[in-house]
Amino acid sequence: MAKVISTLFISADGVAEIDPDWHFPYFDDNMGRAVGEDYDTSDVLLIGRVTYDSFAGAWPDREAAGGEDATFAKQLGDVRKIVVSRQPLSFSWRNSELVSGDLVEAVAALKADAGVKGILIPGSISVVQQLLAAGLVDELRLLVHPVAARKGRRLFDEGDAPYHLTVTATEAFPTGVIRVIYAPAETPTKVVYDEVKGKVPTEDA
Repeated sequence: MAKVISTLFISADGVAEIDPDWHFPYFDDNMGRAVGEDYDTSDVLLIGRVTYDSFAGAWPDREAAGGEDATFAKQLGDVRKIVVSRQPLSFSWRNSELVSGDLVEAVAALKADAGVKGILIPGSISVVQQLLAAGLVDELRLLVHPVAARKGRRLFDEGDAPYHLTVTATEAFPTGVIRVIYAPAETPTKVVYDEVKGKVPTEDA
């Protein structure tokens, strides 16, 4: 089964709708390496329409310009891009297609496709939220910035039950950014205060 991996820049207070003012000051070689590692996991990009419009409005021109970021721009152009949209779209960026049918069913089919190496979701908060609710996200790869954004869309929406996660890797960058990779975890056994009160600090501790 192909993995579905979400990669997001996120603030310390959980805002995943990035603002260049708090994001770019922390972008260094370490973050660039982490981003490259995330993109190398997959041969399919799954993105929402807003993210697609942002990418398609910038990266083809950067590829054509042949600057320092042209290699990454070409990688984005060459990869298969599946766009989630409730309305028909006409695509000018190569290797782009509209998601076919229901999102959850389409992603489940992609995961089961032996020809798919992996599925990466850059940004695209709404898409990630829907697939988290459906239990289809295998990894959350977060680059947590040392800033409280205080406004903007947050990664986790309100719901009836918590998402339990396990940490599979962490890395701290000199900028203060923390890279953390989560995977879904089973709901832990219920614990009440009487079972943990012996672990609270004491005067002799």
